[in-house]
Amino acid sequence: MTLQTPAPAPALVLQSERPQDGPLVDALVDRAFGPGRFTKVSERVREFATFAPELSMCAWSHDAKTGERLLGCARMWRVRVGGTPVTFLGPFAVEQGERNAGFGARLIARACEAAQAAGESHVLLVGDEPYFSRVGFTRAAGRHVVMPSPVDQRRVLVRALKPDAGELAGPVEPA
Repeated sequence: MTLQTPAPAPALVLQSERPQDGPLVDALVDRAFGPGRFTKVSERVREFATFAPELSMCAWSHDAKTGERLLGCARMWRVRVGGTPVTFLGPFAVEQGERNAGFGARLIARACEAAQAAGESHVLLVGDEPYFSRVGFTRAAGRHVVMPSPVDQRRVLVRALKPDAGELAGPVEPA
């Protein structure tokens, strides 16, 4: 009797978003959030923010049988909060069948590392604190970050990227 060895797991590659990735990222975000995403405050921010593809990350699976497949994305945007340049994270999406695999947090961490390497002071997002606190985000509610439309302030989260980054306060505005 011969035992078959299992096929190696597909390699996961995290890399900056490339121009050709846009349609696949958009399709993933549509599958993850549906049309309701257009009503969210984060979409109001993206309407005036400047896209930062060099800070945005894609998670790709590379497999000899199936080829390259997009598993997740974390898009980054440049804005200002009270005059301070910051990076806004979102949307962040992972394919339905790939959630709970642990690479979503790695994807966000990598996007934050890219922002830090680029000299950014903070990353701001709207999301669930229990999930994002695992990668260094805390509530910005007491810091008076004013979003461009109504939002549950408990969901406004920030991660400082520099020890002397200071507190954020003021309206979220175009970079």
